[in-house]
Amino acid sequence: MNPFENILSAVRQKRPLVHFITNYVTVNDCANMTLALGGSPIMADDLCEVEQIVGHCSALVLNIGTLSERTVQSMLAAGKEANRLGRPVVFDPVGVGASRFRNETAAMLLREVRFDVIKGNISEIAYLAEGIGTTKGVDANLDALSTEGNLRWHTDLARKVSTQTGAAIVISGPIDIVADSHEAWAIRNGHPMMANITGTGCMSAGVIGCCVGADPQALLPSCVCAMSAMGICGELAYEKLLSVDGGSGTYRVLLMDAMSKLDGATLTRRSKAERLRI
Repeated sequence: MNPFENILSAVRQKRPLVHFITNYVTVNDCANMTLALGGSPIMADDLCEVEQIVGHCSALVLNIGTLSERTVQSMLAAGKEANRLGRPVVFDPVGVGASRFRNETAAMLLREVRFDVIKGNISEIAYLAEGIGTTKGVDANLDALSTEGNLRWHTDLARKVSTQTGAAIVISGPIDIVADSHEAWAIRNGHPMMANITGTGCMSAGVIGCCVGADPQALLPSCVCAMSAMGICGELAYEKLLSVDGGSGTYRVLLMDAMSKLDGATLTRRSKAERLRI
């Protein structure tokens, strides 16, 4: 088996418990996608229990999509406890750059918590790198999405944030980028239909949480595996959608179906992950 097949197999065998403190718009989708991959989700965001819950878990995913002062404190406590216990922490800085509250929260979490993975769209990662961005609510500026023409710039930006934070960086888009300060990958899987439903980015963070929770020593390969799997399932879901004449609601269900049926051979055969020269 190749490394990606090994990671997928590890998720299915170990069923990592992933603790989410995430946004209420996509919480159900994150839970179901985690189950579809083979992990086990737990959604606990009250300060009274987050540290204890982290102690039971293989990974922690923090998502600032629907912030409140209450959940900020829970994220901080959970993140610090995960660091103390050596559990991998995934940060999804949804909408950073859109408001002072989001910006200050992201900055505080980056100061106080050591993140293993930071996953965002290009607008969010650009804001973390340079304090500027062109975010549109929680979506990236369409003019800034990854293309073959700007791939080097986006890769350099990811590596810059990795150097600043010590985390593996994932930039989601038409071409996904996974990088640290030494290595970078481009993943050309996926389908534009994925942008027509809410939560594919949040679901991707959950898939990353499962993969790094199952194999925390293979951080970058786990991220590449996760983004490849998510993109491939987006393709498979669209292919199935054409045969059932469905729409965006059907596509969401088919996306989860594809993840639940994904096997190592399909992952290897369809993956368009390429290690980049840097």
